[in-house]
Amino acid sequence: MPRLRGLLFALLALAWAGSVAAQPKFPPLTGRVVDAANILDPAAEARIEAKLKAFEDETTHQFVVATVPDLQGYDIADYGYQLGRAWEIGDKERNDGVLLVVAPNERRMRLEVGYGLEGSLTDALSSIIIQRDITPSFKGGDFPGGIEKGVDAVVAQLRLPPEEAAANVAAAEAARARGQGGGDSSNAAIIFWLVLIFIFFILPMLSRGGRRGRRQVWRSGSTRKPIS
Repeated sequence: MPRLRGLLFALLALAWAGSVAAQPKFPPLTGRVVDAANILDPAAEARIEAKLKAFEDETTHQFVVATVPDLQGYDIADYGYQLGRAWEIGDKERNDGVLLVVAPNERRMRLEVGYGLEGSLTDALSSIIIQRDITPSFKGGDFPGGIEKGVDAVVAQLRLPPEEAAANVAAAEAARARGQGGGDSSNAAIIFWLVLIFIFFILPMLSRGGRRGRRQVWRSGSTRKPIS
C-alpha cells in the first residue's frame, strides 16, 4: 500500500509538472500596448497607448493590445484566453477587460472580451471589426494602421449609449444569421426587428433611473490592476 501511494503521488506530481510546462510563456505586461512582435513604430505605439489610456480613464474599462511573435503551438483562442487571465486585465468583479491579440507571423488575430462587456462586444461584432477594420490594412502590410483602426472601432462601440451599442450588436447578429442562414433570411429579419423593438422600447424603460447608480458603484468599488 505505501508503494502504491508513493506511485500515485509521483504520477500526480508528473502530471502537474507537465501541465505547468505546457503553459505558454507570455511577455510581461509593460503597458497598454505590448509589442512583443515588434510590428509597431514608436509613434504608432504612443498614439495607441494614449487612446487606450484615455478610454480607461473615461470608462474604467481596461483595453490592452498584445502582439506576439508566435502562439507557441496554441490556438489563438486558447492563447488569448490564458493571456488575459495571466495579465488580469479588467476589473475582477466586473470582468470587463478587452484584449486584442495579434500574431502576425501566423496571420492570426483575436479580440478577447470579459463577460462584463460581452453584451456590447459580441463574437459577431468582434468578427466584423476584425474583418472590416483590421484585416484590410494587415493585407496591405500596414500593421500599425490596422491595429489602430481596430482599437478605434472597439473604443467607439464601448463608448456608445447602451441602446446604440445594442443596435450595432443586433445588426451584427443579423448579418451573421444571414451568412449562415442558407436561404432562411425571413427568420433573421424577424429576429432583427424583435431585437430592435426590445432595444428602443423595452430596454429604455427597464434601464431608466438606474444607470447612474450602477456607475457610482463601479467607480467606487474598482478592483482593477493598475497599468502604468
